[in-house]
Amino acid sequence: MFLPHIGLSELEDECFSKTLPQAVAVFDSMMKEISDQVGELSSQNTELCALLRNILQAMMQIIDALSACVRHVGSFEEAPDLDAIRSLPTCILKVLRETFQHCKESEVVYCGRLSLVADLLQGLFKEAYSLQKALLELLDRISLESSASKEEVSDIVTVIHSMLDICSVISNLDIALHANTWKFLIKQSLKYRSLVEEHLHHGDISTSLCENLLASFHNCVEFSEQIKHAGLQEATQSPEYKLFQKTAKMCRFFANTLVHYIKEFKFFLTKYCSCYHQLYLQIVSQFPPSLCAPTQPKALSEELNAAALVPMDALLLQLLPLRPFAEVVLQQDLRLSPEHELPHCLLLVSVLSQLASQPEEVLQLWFTGRQFSEDTPRLPLYKALFCSFRRCSTERKVPVLLPGVMMRGQAQVPVTLHHHICVYLCASVAALPPVYFAVLERCLVDAVLQPDTQTALLATDVWCFTARYGTAELCLHHVCLIAQLVKTCTTECYQSFHMGLLLKRMVFLMTPNHQMELVMCFPPSEEENLPVWRHVLLRALSQEVRQRVETDIIGIAQKALSDWQSGGYKLGQVDRVNVVLFSLLAVVHGQSSPEEQCALSVMRMVTQLWLCMSPDQVQAHPVLQCTLQLLLSISATVVKNIEPQVIFKTLLCVEALVSQKCADQLLLAALEFLASLGKIFVPPDSQSHILPKLSSLFGVLLADRSWLLHQNALEAFSHFAEVTNHEEVISHSLCVEETKTKVVNYLSKTVNEQEDAESRLQRLKMETAEIKQHNEKLENVCDKPAAETVAESEPCPKRARQETSAEEYSRYIQTAESALKALQLLLEGRDAAAAPPLWLESKLQELQTLVTHISTASHTV
Repeated sequence: MFLPHIGLSELEDECFSKTLPQAVAVFDSMMKEISDQVGELSSQNTELCALLRNILQAMMQIIDALSACVRHVGSFEEAPDLDAIRSLPTCILKVLRETFQHCKESEVVYCGRLSLVADLLQGLFKEAYSLQKALLELLDRISLESSASKEEVSDIVTVIHSMLDICSVISNLDIALHANTWKFLIKQSLKYRSLVEEHLHHGDISTSLCENLLASFHNCVEFSEQIKHAGLQEATQSPEYKLFQKTAKMCRFFANTLVHYIKEFKFFLTKYCSCYHQLYLQIVSQFPPSLCAPTQPKALSEELNAAALVPMDALLLQLLPLRPFAEVVLQQDLRLSPEHELPHCLLLVSVLSQLASQPEEVLQLWFTGRQFSEDTPRLPLYKALFCSFRRCSTERKVPVLLPGVMMRGQAQVPVTLHHHICVYLCASVAALPPVYFAVLERCLVDAVLQPDTQTALLATDVWCFTARYGTAELCLHHVCLIAQLVKTCTTECYQSFHMGLLLKRMVFLMTPNHQMELVMCFPPSEEENLPVWRHVLLRALSQEVRQRVETDIIGIAQKALSDWQSGGYKLGQVDRVNVVLFSLLAVVHGQSSPEEQCALSVMRMVTQLWLCMSPDQVQAHPVLQCTLQLLLSISATVVKNIEPQVIFKTLLCVEALVSQKCADQLLLAALEFLASLGKIFVPPDSQSHILPKLSSLFGVLLADRSWLLHQNALEAFSHFAEVTNHEEVISHSLCVEETKTKVVNYLSKTVNEQEDAESRLQRLKMETAEIKQHNEKLENVCDKPAAETVAESEPCPKRARQETSAEEYSRYIQTAESALKALQLLLEGRDAAAAPPLWLESKLQELQTLVTHISTASHTV
């Protein structure tokens, strides 16, 4: 009634500043009165019920009066200055907050007696809703100049913070009210950005946006679960589906609002990068291919994907330039829960894909890692990605599948995590500025030299792409570097295996001239270089280079074996023999035909070694187990050229070792050899000796309880059975009914027990923990001082020769006796028409001379 009679310039001083604070005080006293009295409220207590209803009606009258004030101020053609009505928004926002808080807590406050006042509470909420809408429209008309006073700036900051406070209250009351309040808050923050950016509580605003986004997102997931279980995915008109859609819209709103807010105020938000990182992980973890993601109807999943997942890429784009965000993401000892390992890995891939469009300072931030000691430690992006991939062990085994890249117009197909990351890594390498190439090389070396084999394979794939994409000279440089590292690995270790695999693939990419340069740098004619050539597939070499390498390796192998023979087959020289056998294995694997001259030369050396091999010695001296393993692998390749008596000697040796339960790797090599025997036809005069042995060995190994040996035995037996002419071996190997059943099931691909998905996943998680522990143990060994590592992994230094024991004399005599008896069996079992080799007589004479010398020496001593 009085407002029309007061000028706009006098409203604040003459009316608002004096009456509105008192109105707020009266409103607060009414709220307190309700809190004090509501405990006695009941339908029987009509007097108290009437009192409380009167109070609520009075509160509505106060809100109505405040609405009249807003309408009056808004009726002026020109919007007033904020300073002219400064008490109005402040007081109204206090009343609104209390009103909304009371409505939100009404079920608790009125404790089962809500029906007595529900109509008035509903009216109170509607009045407050209308008041807020009118106030926001009024404030939206007001504009502050860049020269605004500190008081005006303080007033608008207070309004923004008050709206934030109201947002926290109304989050679960009304979706439209909540969204409109946030829109106003963000709009005002951006409208007066230059004035208020240093005064706003940016952390509270962005954190509240994150919390609202997550709350909306989780509500969507819950609604989706309810719709799925109720079978309502097709019922688009159902209340549940409409509620899901509304919540998804709020989710999209909060996600886009957060991205926009970070874009405008990113340099005030650096303290909260860890919060944004966790937000990204929590949302991505609820979508496939994450193992903990819930299964959703396709239509709902697509809506939720558009609402929450798509904005995450935009969020990431805004965070890329922030050093604190890079420091959070690239932490060296980042400790994440298992369900967040894959989302973090995918985050790094997204960063990698977005860096191509970033300025130089952003590339340096992510690619280089920590450069100065005073910087917060952070890994280079490539190294962080390899480390993250390594931690996704369970996801690799399942395996999880991701959308592939569309190529040549072909539709996307699901690909493994390895494939997905490899594509993006290679694309990044192709666009990598030269200044960061050295960092890439170091990261690739680190990844290849760590114990997880699949991570090393990923690094190998990227390294090979780098060599192909770069120049031939770069490829040569890298191959020489890798070869030197292989040569440096003096013992059998995972680093040697990984680097050898990389070398094997890289040689394929070299030009013929550069392959010859590699031969010149690491001549195969020198024993110290043989560890390099054992990893090279000779068919990767040009014809000229291949012949040179084969000739050199065979020559040095013949010399090493000749020296060993002339030295009396001393155990101290076995290591040297093993080195040349590794290289011979590479030679025979490179042969396109077993009739080639090189293969024949290798066969003669193998025959020489088999004739001096004794099972008792192999069991007593572990170094000979490696020799036997190599002999079996080489023999499997050149088996068509090996004479029957040598095959029989080999089977005798394998039989003795199988009965003695030797190392698994030795038995695996034996199975490789047994499988290869299917390629040959055993002469009739040797069948009675060889075929029963072969059947017996297959029978024993097929019945082995070790799953590794049993599986490999099944594979070896099936390979043998597919090509052999000696079908009686097959039936004689399957005399035991249980073994026969297992072989039949294997050949028919019958699965006896099907593991359910949940059990399999739990098993894989348990295996992951074991493998992680094993890999850490391997790394700890590598991190020990060199002297300590050598002491644990290498045999003790050779001691001064002590007096020879009787047991040692006995062992050598038994070995010689065993070999001679095997030779006697061959001679006695042959047919009359089968003459022994021409060289046998001369060799027996040499043995007779050697025995005479030994006898003479024993009498002299």
